[in-house]
Amino acid sequence: MFTGLVECIAEIRATQRKGGLLEISLAVPLDLTDSKIGDSFCVQGACLTAIGFSSGTVQVEVSQETLERTTLGSYAPGRPVNVERALRLSDRLGGHLVTGHVDGIGRMLAKKQERQNVELRFRADPGVARYLVEKGSICVDGVSLTLGVCEKDTFSVYLIPHTLSQTTLQFLRPGDPVNLEADIIGKYVEKLLSPENPSTGPSEGVSKELLAKHGFVFPSKG
Repeated sequence: MFTGLVECIAEIRATQRKGGLLEISLAVPLDLTDSKIGDSFCVQGACLTAIGFSSGTVQVEVSQETLERTTLGSYAPGRPVNVERALRLSDRLGGHLVTGHVDGIGRMLAKKQERQNVELRFRADPGVARYLVEKGSICVDGVSLTLGVCEKDTFSVYLIPHTLSQTTLQFLRPGDPVNLEADIIGKYVEKLLSPENPSTGPSEGVSKELLAKHGFVFPSKG
């Protein structure tokens, strides 16, 4: 689990295909003395497992499933990527709950800057667009962002200079693909309220009885 608060921009040093896997070597400018093989790293929005460490670099493996669902397969040495280590239970949750399981690939449509305020506009595929809610959360290339204007399959986010300077979002140009992860809370709510959900049975939507059944509403006393 991650927060979407990027710890650093790392650089891809090398990539190597091994069977159906892609091994990526990352130069990570962090103190990794407490990191170990098997730890999770969020790389450009995708949760990857560390398989080795050597003098400031981390080696991670990317499965075929992840390659098909993300932009990682197109990355070459020299590419900057956002990196975040897994969340500790004692850490502050400054962003939102991010799993590192990319839901789909979006595309940047436009960049608008007024003084120090930057608006980025993206298009999302239908699997992600259904969860877009104004003032809700979205993870773009591993960065936790607040949704602005949402229209069908497009949305805007607004960035301050700090976010731009600390993430790879500063390098995006119109047409560039990005990894998108929708808010996991929305996905759970959709599943819970689905008429096909065997745990709830037939449903015409949200009702007081349904909310009470799942602990969201408690009966009044007296």
